[in-house]
Amino acid sequence: MQHQQPAPYTSSLRSLSVSVYLPTFLFAVGQGAVIPIVALQATSLGASLAVAGIIVALRGIGVLAFDVPAGWLVARFGERRAMTAGTLMVIGSLAGSAWSPNPFIFGLFTLLMGCGWSVWLLARLTFVTETVPMQLRGRALSTLGGMNRAGNFVGPFAGVLVATFAGLDGAYYVHMASALLATACLIAFVRDAGGAPAGHGHTNFPAIVRENATVFMTAGIGATAIQALRATRQSVLPLWAVHVGLDATAVSLIFGISMAMEMVLFYPAGSAMDRWGRKSVAIPCLTIMSIGMVLLPLTDEFWSLAVVGLIIGFGNGLGSGIVMTLGADFSPVVGRAQFLGAWRVFGDLGTAGGPLAVAGLTALVTLGGASVAMGGVGAVGAALIFFRMPEPLK
Repeated sequence: MQHQQPAPYTSSLRSLSVSVYLPTFLFAVGQGAVIPIVALQATSLGASLAVAGIIVALRGIGVLAFDVPAGWLVARFGERRAMTAGTLMVIGSLAGSAWSPNPFIFGLFTLLMGCGWSVWLLARLTFVTETVPMQLRGRALSTLGGMNRAGNFVGPFAGVLVATFAGLDGAYYVHMASALLATACLIAFVRDAGGAPAGHGHTNFPAIVRENATVFMTAGIGATAIQALRATRQSVLPLWAVHVGLDATAVSLIFGISMAMEMVLFYPAGSAMDRWGRKSVAIPCLTIMSIGMVLLPLTDEFWSLAVVGLIIGFGNGLGSGIVMTLGADFSPVVGRAQFLGAWRVFGDLGTAGGPLAVAGLTALVTLGGASVAMGGVGAVGAALIFFRMPEPLK
Protein backbone atom coordinates (compact mmCIF):
# COMPACT_ATOMS: atom_id res chain seq x y z
CA MET A 1 0.00 0.00 0.00
CA GLN A 2 0.96 3.64 -0.32
CA HIS A 3 3.39 5.30 2.07
CA GLN A 4 3.99 9.03 2.02
CA GLN A 5 7.48 10.29 1.29
CA PRO A 6 9.47 12.71 3.41
CA ALA A 7 9.02 16.42 2.69
CA PRO A 8 10.04 16.95 -0.94
CA TYR A 9 12.17 19.88 -2.01
CA THR A 10 10.62 20.77 -5.40
CA SER A 11 7.80 23.30 -5.07
CA SER A 12 7.31 24.38 -8.71
CA LEU A 13 7.38 22.88 -12.18
CA ARG A 14 9.91 25.50 -13.24
CA SER A 15 12.56 23.87 -11.06
CA LEU A 16 12.24 20.72 -13.23
CA SER A 17 12.75 22.58 -16.51
CA VAL A 18 16.42 21.83 -17.12
CA SER A 19 16.76 18.75 -14.93
CA VAL A 20 13.79 16.78 -16.31
CA TYR A 21 11.77 18.47 -19.04
CA LEU A 22 14.59 19.60 -21.34
CA PRO A 23 16.36 16.19 -21.28
CA THR A 24 13.00 14.48 -21.82
CA PHE A 25 12.24 16.64 -24.87
CA LEU A 26 15.73 16.06 -26.31
CA PHE A 27 15.51 12.32 -25.74
CA ALA A 28 12.04 12.19 -27.31
CA VAL A 29 13.20 14.08 -30.40
CA GLY A 30 15.79 11.35 -30.92
CA GLN A 31 13.23 8.61 -30.32
CA GLY A 32 10.84 10.22 -32.79
CA ALA A 33 13.60 10.33 -35.40
CA VAL A 34 14.70 6.70 -34.95
CA ILE A 35 11.49 4.71 -34.37
CA PRO A 36 9.99 5.20 -37.86
CA ILE A 37 13.13 4.05 -39.68
CA VAL A 38 14.14 0.92 -37.72
CA ALA A 39 12.29 -1.37 -40.14
CA LEU A 40 13.72 0.47 -43.18
CA GLN A 41 17.25 0.22 -41.78
CA ALA A 42 16.79 -3.51 -41.17
CA THR A 43 15.61 -4.15 -44.73
CA SER A 44 18.45 -2.04 -46.15
CA LEU A 45 20.85 -4.44 -44.39
CA GLY A 46 19.20 -7.41 -46.11
CA ALA A 47 16.51 -8.44 -43.61
CA SER A 48 13.24 -9.85 -44.94
CA LEU A 49 10.00 -8.12 -43.99
CA ALA A 50 9.33 -10.78 -41.34
CA VAL A 51 12.80 -10.38 -39.81
CA ALA A 52 12.48 -6.60 -39.95
CA GLY A 53 9.23 -6.90 -37.97
CA ILE A 54 11.01 -8.98 -35.34
CA ILE A 55 13.82 -6.43 -35.11
CA VAL A 56 11.29 -3.62 -34.60
CA ALA A 57 9.75 -5.65 -31.77
CA LEU A 58 13.17 -6.13 -30.12
CA ARG A 59 13.22 -2.51 -28.96
CA GLY A 60 10.01 -2.99 -26.96
CA ILE A 61 11.24 -6.37 -25.73
CA GLY A 62 14.41 -4.70 -24.44
CA VAL A 63 12.40 -2.08 -22.56
CA LEU A 64 10.13 -4.72 -21.00
CA ALA A 65 12.93 -7.15 -20.14
CA PHE A 66 14.99 -4.46 -18.41
CA ASP A 67 12.24 -2.86 -16.28
CA VAL A 68 13.02 -4.93 -13.20
CA PRO A 69 16.85 -4.76 -13.51
CA ALA A 70 16.48 -1.00 -14.03
CA GLY A 71 14.70 -0.77 -10.69
CA TRP A 72 17.64 -2.49 -9.01
CA LEU A 73 20.13 -0.16 -10.74
CA VAL A 74 18.27 2.97 -9.62
CA ALA A 75 17.99 1.65 -6.05
CA ARG A 76 21.69 0.76 -6.02
CA PHE A 77 23.25 3.79 -7.72
CA GLY A 78 20.66 6.59 -7.54
CA GLU A 79 18.67 8.43 -10.20
CA ARG A 80 21.46 10.66 -11.53
CA ARG A 81 23.93 7.86 -12.22
CA ALA A 82 21.22 5.58 -13.57
CA MET A 83 19.84 8.21 -15.97
CA THR A 84 23.34 9.02 -17.17
CA ALA A 85 24.18 5.32 -17.60
CA GLY A 86 20.93 4.76 -19.47
CA THR A 87 21.60 7.60 -21.91
CA LEU A 88 25.18 6.43 -22.49
CA MET A 89 23.88 2.91 -23.13
CA VAL A 90 21.47 4.34 -25.69
CA ILE A 91 24.22 6.38 -27.36
CA GLY A 92 26.40 3.26 -27.67
CA SER A 93 23.53 1.25 -29.11
CA LEU A 94 22.73 4.02 -31.61
CA ALA A 95 26.30 4.09 -32.86
CA GLY A 96 26.27 0.31 -33.16
CA SER A 97 22.93 0.41 -35.01
CA ALA A 98 24.13 3.03 -37.47
CA TRP A 99 27.30 1.08 -38.26
CA SER A 100 25.91 -2.48 -38.12
CA PRO A 101 27.12 -4.70 -40.99
CA ASN A 102 24.16 -7.12 -40.96
CA PRO A 103 20.63 -7.58 -39.56
CA PHE A 104 21.76 -9.82 -36.69
CA ILE A 105 24.15 -7.23 -35.21
CA PHE A 106 21.58 -4.50 -35.90
CA GLY A 107 18.96 -6.49 -33.98
CA LEU A 108 21.27 -6.89 -30.97
CA PHE A 109 21.91 -3.15 -30.81
CA THR A 110 18.17 -2.46 -31.18
CA LEU A 111 17.54 -4.72 -28.17
CA LEU A 112 20.27 -2.88 -26.23
CA MET A 113 18.66 0.43 -27.16
CA GLY A 114 15.44 -0.71 -25.50
CA CYS A 115 17.37 -1.69 -22.35
CA GLY A 116 18.96 1.77 -22.16
CA TRP A 117 15.61 3.47 -22.65
CA SER A 118 14.18 1.38 -19.80
CA VAL A 119 16.86 2.59 -17.37
CA TRP A 120 16.39 6.21 -18.43
CA LEU A 121 12.60 6.09 -18.12
CA LEU A 122 12.58 4.44 -14.70
CA ALA A 123 15.27 6.69 -13.22
CA ARG A 124 13.44 9.77 -14.49
CA LEU A 125 10.13 8.62 -12.98
CA THR A 126 11.80 7.80 -9.65
CA PHE A 127 13.48 11.22 -9.55
CA VAL A 128 10.20 13.10 -10.13
CA THR A 129 8.36 10.88 -7.63
CA GLU A 130 10.97 11.60 -4.94
CA THR A 131 11.16 15.36 -5.52
CA VAL A 132 7.59 16.47 -6.29
CA PRO A 133 4.85 16.66 -3.63
CA MET A 134 1.68 14.70 -4.32
CA GLN A 135 -0.47 17.83 -4.78
CA LEU A 136 1.77 18.90 -7.71
CA ARG A 137 2.58 15.45 -9.06
CA GLY A 138 -0.22 15.23 -11.62
CA ARG A 139 0.86 18.45 -13.34
CA ALA A 140 4.53 17.51 -13.10
CA LEU A 141 4.07 14.11 -14.74
CA SER A 142 1.46 15.22 -17.30
CA THR A 143 3.92 17.92 -18.38
CA LEU A 144 6.55 15.19 -18.63
CA GLY A 145 4.17 13.28 -20.91
CA GLY A 146 3.58 16.46 -22.91
CA MET A 147 7.31 17.01 -23.43
CA ASN A 148 7.62 13.42 -24.60
CA ARG A 149 4.78 13.86 -27.11
CA ALA A 150 6.22 17.15 -28.37
CA GLY A 151 9.63 15.57 -28.89
CA ASN A 152 8.16 12.58 -30.68
CA PHE A 153 6.26 15.00 -32.94
CA VAL A 154 9.38 17.01 -33.84
CA GLY A 155 11.69 13.99 -34.13
CA PRO A 156 10.52 12.56 -37.48
CA PHE A 157 10.94 15.95 -39.16
CA ALA A 158 14.47 16.30 -37.74
CA GLY A 159 15.26 12.78 -38.94
CA VAL A 160 14.00 13.49 -42.46
CA LEU A 161 15.99 16.73 -42.61
CA VAL A 162 19.28 15.06 -41.64
CA ALA A 163 18.52 12.01 -43.80
CA THR A 164 18.68 14.22 -46.90
CA PHE A 165 22.41 14.60 -46.19
CA ALA A 166 23.32 11.40 -44.31
CA GLY A 167 20.83 8.78 -45.53
CA LEU A 168 18.96 6.48 -43.14
CA ASP A 169 21.82 6.68 -40.63
CA GLY A 170 20.98 10.36 -40.16
CA ALA A 171 18.14 9.52 -37.77
CA TYR A 172 20.62 7.72 -35.52
CA TYR A 173 22.94 10.71 -35.58
CA VAL A 174 20.03 12.95 -34.55
CA HIS A 175 19.32 10.67 -31.57
CA MET A 176 23.01 10.47 -30.63
CA ALA A 177 23.26 14.27 -30.61
CA SER A 178 20.04 14.72 -28.64
CA ALA A 179 21.05 12.03 -26.12
CA LEU A 180 24.47 13.66 -25.64
CA LEU A 181 22.79 17.00 -24.93
CA ALA A 182 20.38 15.27 -22.53
CA THR A 183 23.33 13.64 -20.75
CA ALA A 184 25.03 17.04 -20.35
CA CYS A 185 21.84 18.41 -18.76
CA LEU A 186 21.65 15.45 -16.39
CA ILE A 187 25.26 15.76 -15.27
CA ALA A 188 24.95 19.52 -14.80
CA PHE A 189 21.53 19.87 -13.17
CA VAL A 190 20.35 16.59 -11.59
CA ARG A 191 21.11 15.78 -7.97
CA ASP A 192 19.92 12.47 -6.53
CA ALA A 193 16.57 12.85 -4.82
CA GLY A 194 17.15 10.02 -2.42
CA GLY A 195 18.33 12.18 0.43
CA ALA A 196 16.32 9.94 2.68
CA PRO A 197 18.06 6.56 2.65
CA ALA A 198 14.70 4.84 2.69
CA GLY A 199 14.06 6.04 -0.82
CA HIS A 200 16.86 3.82 -2.10
CA GLY A 201 16.79 1.09 0.49
CA HIS A 202 17.62 -2.39 -0.72
CA THR A 203 14.43 -4.40 -0.57
CA ASN A 204 13.62 -7.91 -1.64
CA PHE A 205 11.86 -7.58 -5.01
CA PRO A 206 9.38 -10.46 -4.52
CA ALA A 207 8.45 -8.96 -1.16
CA ILE A 208 7.67 -5.61 -2.82
CA VAL A 209 5.41 -7.38 -5.30
CA ARG A 210 3.63 -9.38 -2.60
CA GLU A 211 3.08 -6.37 -0.34
CA ASN A 212 1.58 -4.35 -3.20
CA ALA A 213 -0.33 -7.16 -4.95
CA THR A 214 -3.69 -5.39 -4.53
CA VAL A 215 -2.35 -2.26 -6.22
CA PHE A 216 -0.91 -4.26 -9.12
CA MET A 217 -4.13 -6.24 -9.60
CA THR A 218 -6.28 -3.08 -9.75
CA ALA A 219 -4.38 0.04 -10.77
CA GLY A 220 -1.70 -2.06 -12.49
CA ILE A 221 -4.22 -3.80 -14.75
CA GLY A 222 -5.81 -0.42 -15.46
CA ALA A 223 -2.39 0.88 -16.53
CA THR A 224 -1.98 -2.17 -18.79
CA ALA A 225 -5.33 -1.37 -20.44
CA ILE A 226 -4.37 2.28 -21.01
CA GLN A 227 -1.04 1.38 -22.59
CA ALA A 228 -2.64 -1.38 -24.68
CA LEU A 229 -5.14 1.07 -26.17
CA ARG A 230 -2.40 3.61 -26.85
CA ALA A 231 -0.28 1.06 -28.67
CA THR A 232 -3.29 -0.39 -30.48
CA ARG A 233 -4.21 3.04 -31.85
CA GLN A 234 -0.82 3.22 -33.57
CA SER A 235 -1.48 -0.01 -35.46
CA VAL A 236 -5.26 -0.05 -35.96
CA LEU A 237 -5.70 3.49 -37.33
CA PRO A 238 -3.27 3.12 -40.26
CA LEU A 239 -4.43 -0.43 -41.01
CA TRP A 240 -8.08 0.67 -41.13
CA ALA A 241 -7.13 3.67 -43.28
CA VAL A 242 -5.55 1.31 -45.80
CA HIS A 243 -8.63 -0.92 -45.56
CA VAL A 244 -10.92 1.96 -46.61
CA GLY A 245 -8.58 3.01 -49.42
CA LEU A 246 -6.71 6.02 -47.98
CA ASP A 247 -3.13 6.77 -49.02
CA ALA A 248 -0.06 7.43 -46.86
CA THR A 249 -0.52 11.21 -46.97
CA ALA A 250 -4.05 10.92 -45.57
CA VAL A 251 -2.88 8.55 -42.84
CA SER A 252 -0.10 10.95 -41.82
CA LEU A 253 -2.56 13.85 -41.70
CA ILE A 254 -4.98 11.90 -39.50
CA PHE A 255 -2.14 11.00 -37.13
CA GLY A 256 -0.95 14.60 -37.06
CA ILE A 257 -4.44 15.85 -36.15
CA SER A 258 -4.75 13.22 -33.41
CA MET A 259 -1.30 14.04 -31.95
CA ALA A 260 -2.03 17.78 -32.00
CA MET A 261 -5.13 17.12 -29.90
CA GLU A 262 -3.02 15.14 -27.42
CA MET A 263 -0.36 17.83 -27.08
CA VAL A 264 -2.76 20.64 -26.14
CA LEU A 265 -4.37 18.61 -23.35
CA PHE A 266 -1.40 17.61 -21.22
CA TYR A 267 -1.50 20.50 -18.74
CA PRO A 268 -5.32 20.56 -18.29
CA ALA A 269 -5.09 16.80 -17.66
CA GLY A 270 -2.49 17.32 -14.94
CA SER A 271 -4.54 20.10 -13.34
CA ALA A 272 -7.60 17.85 -13.27
CA MET A 273 -5.58 15.06 -11.63
CA ASP A 274 -4.32 17.37 -8.89
CA ARG A 275 -7.69 19.06 -8.32
CA TRP A 276 -10.24 16.26 -8.63
CA GLY A 277 -8.17 13.12 -8.23
CA ARG A 278 -6.52 10.55 -10.48
CA LYS A 279 -9.78 8.72 -11.26
CA SER A 280 -11.19 11.90 -12.81
CA VAL A 281 -8.65 11.47 -15.60
CA ALA A 282 -8.02 7.71 -15.75
CA ILE A 283 -11.68 6.73 -16.25
CA PRO A 284 -12.49 9.29 -19.01
CA CYS A 285 -9.18 8.46 -20.71
CA LEU A 286 -10.05 4.77 -20.99
CA THR A 287 -13.73 5.36 -21.74
CA ILE A 288 -13.20 7.87 -24.56
CA MET A 289 -10.43 5.82 -26.20
CA SER A 290 -12.69 2.75 -25.97
CA ILE A 291 -15.54 4.64 -27.65
CA GLY A 292 -13.17 5.63 -30.44
CA MET A 293 -12.08 2.02 -30.94
CA VAL A 294 -15.72 0.85 -31.13
CA LEU A 295 -16.60 3.60 -33.62
CA LEU A 296 -13.60 2.96 -35.88
CA PRO A 297 -15.20 0.13 -37.93
CA LEU A 298 -18.12 2.46 -38.76
CA THR A 299 -15.85 4.86 -40.69
CA ASP A 300 -15.42 4.58 -44.45
CA GLU A 301 -13.67 7.76 -45.63
CA PHE A 302 -11.17 10.44 -44.58
CA TRP A 303 -13.38 12.77 -42.54
CA SER A 304 -15.14 10.13 -40.49
CA LEU A 305 -11.79 8.47 -39.72
CA ALA A 306 -10.30 11.86 -38.82
CA VAL A 307 -13.14 12.43 -36.32
CA VAL A 308 -12.46 9.04 -34.72
CA GLY A 309 -8.75 9.89 -34.63
CA LEU A 310 -9.64 13.10 -32.79
CA ILE A 311 -11.81 11.19 -30.30
CA ILE A 312 -9.02 8.72 -29.54
CA GLY A 313 -6.47 11.55 -29.39
CA PHE A 314 -8.72 13.44 -26.97
CA GLY A 315 -8.96 10.42 -24.69
CA ASN A 316 -5.24 9.76 -24.88
CA GLY A 317 -4.42 13.42 -24.24
CA LEU A 318 -6.65 13.41 -21.14
CA GLY A 319 -4.51 10.55 -19.85
CA SER A 320 -1.20 12.35 -20.31
CA GLY A 321 1.02 11.24 -17.44
CA ILE A 322 -1.70 9.19 -15.71
CA VAL A 323 0.19 5.88 -15.74
CA MET A 324 3.32 7.50 -14.30
CA THR A 325 1.27 9.43 -11.74
CA LEU A 326 -0.54 6.35 -10.45
CA GLY A 327 2.76 4.49 -10.15
CA ALA A 328 4.29 7.41 -8.26
CA ASP A 329 1.29 7.73 -5.94
CA PHE A 330 1.17 4.08 -4.95
CA SER A 331 4.94 3.59 -4.65
CA PRO A 332 6.21 2.93 -1.11
CA VAL A 333 9.10 4.93 0.34
CA VAL A 334 11.15 1.79 1.02
CA GLY A 335 11.80 -0.03 -2.23
CA ARG A 336 10.35 2.70 -4.42
CA ALA A 337 12.60 2.05 -7.42
CA GLN A 338 11.88 -1.70 -7.30
CA PHE A 339 8.14 -1.01 -7.08
CA LEU A 340 8.29 1.34 -10.05
CA GLY A 341 10.25 -1.27 -12.01
CA ALA A 342 7.41 -3.75 -11.44
CA TRP A 343 4.86 -1.03 -12.21
CA ARG A 344 6.51 -0.33 -15.57
CA VAL A 345 6.25 -4.04 -16.42
CA PHE A 346 2.45 -3.74 -16.30
CA GLY A 347 2.43 -0.73 -18.62
CA ASP A 348 4.97 -2.23 -21.02
CA LEU A 349 2.99 -5.47 -21.18
CA GLY A 350 0.11 -3.41 -22.52
CA THR A 351 2.38 -1.62 -24.99
CA ALA A 352 3.75 -4.90 -26.30
CA GLY A 353 0.56 -6.94 -25.97
CA GLY A 354 -1.93 -4.52 -27.54
CA PRO A 355 -0.66 -4.77 -31.14
CA LEU A 356 -0.12 -8.54 -30.74
CA ALA A 357 -3.72 -8.93 -29.58
CA VAL A 358 -4.91 -6.94 -32.58
CA ALA A 359 -2.90 -9.15 -34.93
CA GLY A 360 -4.31 -12.32 -33.39
CA LEU A 361 -7.91 -11.06 -33.28
CA THR A 362 -7.70 -9.82 -36.87
CA ALA A 363 -6.65 -13.32 -37.95
CA LEU A 364 -9.49 -14.89 -35.95
CA VAL A 365 -12.26 -12.42 -36.78
CA THR A 366 -11.69 -9.15 -38.67
CA LEU A 367 -9.78 -5.91 -38.16
CA GLY A 368 -13.04 -4.20 -37.21
CA GLY A 369 -13.78 -6.94 -34.70
CA ALA A 370 -10.29 -6.56 -33.22
CA SER A 371 -10.85 -2.82 -32.78
CA VAL A 372 -14.18 -3.39 -31.00
CA ALA A 373 -12.59 -6.06 -28.79
CA MET A 374 -9.85 -3.64 -27.72
CA GLY A 375 -12.56 -1.13 -26.90
CA GLY A 376 -13.94 -3.80 -24.58
CA VAL A 377 -10.52 -4.13 -22.94
CA GLY A 378 -10.58 -0.39 -22.23
CA ALA A 379 -14.08 -0.62 -20.77
CA VAL A 380 -13.00 -3.40 -18.41
CA GLY A 381 -10.00 -1.33 -17.32
CA ALA A 382 -12.21 1.71 -16.67
CA ALA A 383 -14.65 -0.38 -14.59
CA LEU A 384 -11.80 -1.89 -12.56
CA ILE A 385 -10.38 1.54 -11.76
CA PHE A 386 -13.83 2.93 -10.90
CA PHE A 387 -14.94 0.12 -8.61
CA ARG A 388 -11.73 -1.40 -7.21
CA MET A 389 -8.90 1.16 -7.24
CA PRO A 390 -8.67 3.47 -4.22
CA GLU A 391 -8.29 7.17 -5.06
CA PRO A 392 -4.67 8.07 -4.21
CA LEU A 393 -5.47 11.67 -3.24
CA LYS A 394 -7.86 10.53 -0.50
